Amino acid sequence: MFKVLTYNNISTAGLERLPRDKYEVASEIQHPDAILLRSFKLHGVAIADSVLCVGRAGAGVNNIPVGDYSKKGIPVFNAPGANSNAVTELTVAALLLASRHICEAWAFANSQSGTDEEINTAVEKGKAGFAGTELSGKTLGVIGLGAIGVKVANAAIALGMRVVGFDPSMTIDSAWQLSRAVEKAQGVDDLLGQSDYVSLHVPLNDHTRNLINPSRIGLLRKGAVVVNFSRAGIVDEDAVIAALEAGKLRGYVCDFPSNKLLGKKGVILLPHLGASTEEAEDNCAVMVAEQIRDYLENGSIRNAVNFPEVVVPRTDDTVARLCVANANVPNMVSQISSALGEANLNIIDLLNKSRGEYAYTLVDLGDQVPAETLVKIRTINGVLSARVI
Repeated sequence: MFKVLTYNNISTAGLERLPRDKYEVASEIQHPDAILLRSFKLHGVAIADSVLCVGRAGAGVNNIPVGDYSKKGIPVFNAPGANSNAVTELTVAALLLASRHICEAWAFANSQSGTDEEINTAVEKGKAGFAGTELSGKTLGVIGLGAIGVKVANAAIALGMRVVGFDPSMTIDSAWQLSRAVEKAQGVDDLLGQSDYVSLHVPLNDHTRNLINPSRIGLLRKGAVVVNFSRAGIVDEDAVIAALEAGKLRGYVCDFPSNKLLGKKGVILLPHLGASTEEAEDNCAVMVAEQIRDYLENGSIRNAVNFPEVVVPRTDDTVARLCVANANVPNMVSQISSALGEANLNIIDLLNKSRGEYAYTLVDLGDQVPAETLVKIRTINGVLSARVI
């Protein structure tokens, strides 16, 4: 029986992927094998030594100390693309909100009082102050062409926009999905120089922090709009406010309210609604629950943010499967194989893959692994975790 500790309310659709005859799932549980969460912050929270993996029912993992868990050989799973439709729809809505001054017009209309005739007169007189622009014919720059960015780019093409995109690490799968009408920018600066609207779809890290800063805002066309449904730190808020006040930017739409942005003209703030749909929550929970189950039962790694993807189909000859997370250093596979050879264990299949500082090895064996052999493998310098399924 596997034990899964939950830190948030997880969609029933996801929990149903963990059958009750094999899994005990609870918000309070001793010696869990896995942790399943959404937005709960794990930084500074002690986790049990029994934890084998952590699953985040969402895309971002800023609430998880990934680096600490990596050193313990604990894969951290997320659900990339599961909320892509929800974020895409909200991004399109943001473009429309900013281009047609819908929020300001809404507030104006709802502030009216008097008779119907008086309200009608006031509305007809005041509507000129909310005249907007159409999206069709304008240029949208999309920074980050993953599951969400690709859908945003394609949707904008369908709305009649010219779209330029940039992503230095775009995957083949994303490329297959991207409309051929999307133009490739040579870099972020090149993209910004062509854009009337910019939509950001990148993770927050050392390379993307303050990606949109004073110098880059200066490259945008006058009256441009920036849409940020990625992370707050990707945009320099002081630079945005200054650009709005100077008339360089016409609008900034984001999902991350702050004291600096509250009440600023041209700023549209939403309460982190990007993935807040029933469908997205279901999709994220289902994806991460299936990944946790596959890891616990088969040792397979899919969509981990800190370890490589390693999937080896089982054969009828497999009696035991050895799963080893280790530092990505020379001679690891050789040492693991030597320990198995000393125990006279026949290797049926072996796959080792690396990702950055870490690697993961799956070994299918024709016999059970003696306890002393597993202990020996765990003591190899560089091995972070090892278990037998």
